[in-house]
Amino acid sequence: MSLLRNPLVAVAGAILLTVPWLLAWAAGFVHGMSDLAVVGVSGLAVLGASFLLAWAAETAEEDVPRAFALAVLAVLAVAPEYAVDALYAWGAGAKGATAEACADIVANHPGLIDRVAELPRSQVQSGLERTALGCHEGNLAVANMTGANRILIGIGWAGIAAFTVWQAHRTSDPAVEEREGWLANVVHLDRSIATEITFLFLATLWAFFVPLGGGIDALDMILLVGLYVTYIGIIIRGEVEAETEQVGVPAHLQSYPGPIRIPVVIGLFAFSGFLILTAVEPFAHGLENLGQAIGVPSFFMIQWIAPLASESPELIVVAVLVWKARSTAGFNALISSKLNQWTLLIGTLVVVYSLALGQYGVLPFEAEQSGEIWLTAAQSYFALAILVTFTISMREAVALFTLFISQVALEFVFLKIWQPFPEPKLALLLAFTAIYLVVGTAMFVRRRRDLRRLFGLVADVVRSAIGRSPVEPGPGD
Repeated sequence: MSLLRNPLVAVAGAILLTVPWLLAWAAGFVHGMSDLAVVGVSGLAVLGASFLLAWAAETAEEDVPRAFALAVLAVLAVAPEYAVDALYAWGAGAKGATAEACADIVANHPGLIDRVAELPRSQVQSGLERTALGCHEGNLAVANMTGANRILIGIGWAGIAAFTVWQAHRTSDPAVEEREGWLANVVHLDRSIATEITFLFLATLWAFFVPLGGGIDALDMILLVGLYVTYIGIIIRGEVEAETEQVGVPAHLQSYPGPIRIPVVIGLFAFSGFLILTAVEPFAHGLENLGQAIGVPSFFMIQWIAPLASESPELIVVAVLVWKARSTAGFNALISSKLNQWTLLIGTLVVVYSLALGQYGVLPFEAEQSGEIWLTAAQSYFALAILVTFTISMREAVALFTLFISQVALEFVFLKIWQPFPEPKLALLLAFTAIYLVVGTAMFVRRRRDLRRLFGLVADVVRSAIGRSPVEPGPGD
């Protein structure tokens, strides 16, 4: 094995990404660094920690029960996004930003939340300003959550589909089918992902109701986290396939004897957790300050730039799988990650917020953020209408990417120049929500037989999980 192909080189590379932050943090230089430098070194540390977390979690499957491994992986899959979201949810609660207080500020102090958002934190002094900042941080928690989810589909699903088709000319990937016509090539997905698609569909439907409760509340937590717990219970009891063969770094670490492997895995977990705990807050606040300095709203920076750093390790790992002609495993990972984010990530924010508040409370957000949640749910709805056939074509991938990037571009450029409505951004969000819903519904109607087949596959998995025999397919199924 050449040196560059040794998996430990990848581990060393990930650790090297964290060294600048470790040196700056240990020496106490962080407060004297520019915002750009803080964002750079802390962002690299989060990136390196994300790789190390993923490798440690996969390696741990060698030593812990599968049920525990799945539960741990579910949490670790959303750890980088969760760290940023939890930071802002905690900030909202710690500053006393209740739904009532935020509504009062909006009604009696119009524009205060936006003004406070643009101030350096050291200049936020009065109790009212502090509460307004907490309301802003509640909005930022929604921003990061919706941005991460939309990036995962608009760039992740679409980009990996395009990369899979492109790589098929080199790898002869059996998952890719060449068809006549413009952008007609299709990537076939493994039908074993039916359970993930179905539970993601259920979580997506509920997400449309989240803003109607005035914020993220206990009911959202019970339903969304409950969905994920149910999903874990089903796949643990119903899965009968052989264990996944690891490749790369996890495979190499699993080859070590237990007395060496276990301390290595624990060390990777501890090191990555330390990095995320110390680097996420400076990274997020540095992005806010950097955005203010260049005239970009902090909401935009936290919604789109921060998730790119936390999502990039996963997208890189999936791209490597596609490079090795393992596109099925790559898409399974992407869809599972979306399910994790759309259930655990949303559902547990109210817990963090309530702990910081010192009592149970509803994580508040403004009407504009309701539009963000509806748009994110609508994009997921449209994407699932594509995957219900267990395929994704290049045309569909282009449609996912085009709709995603056009909404972001219009929000950032067009609305800065021309604001045709009193609430221009909310109008834009609702317009794109309507597009996704109309097209997605039309596709579901056209593919209703595929939808029934999908639910039938999941019903068989559930029956198998509870010890009953699957139903024999009828004519036409």
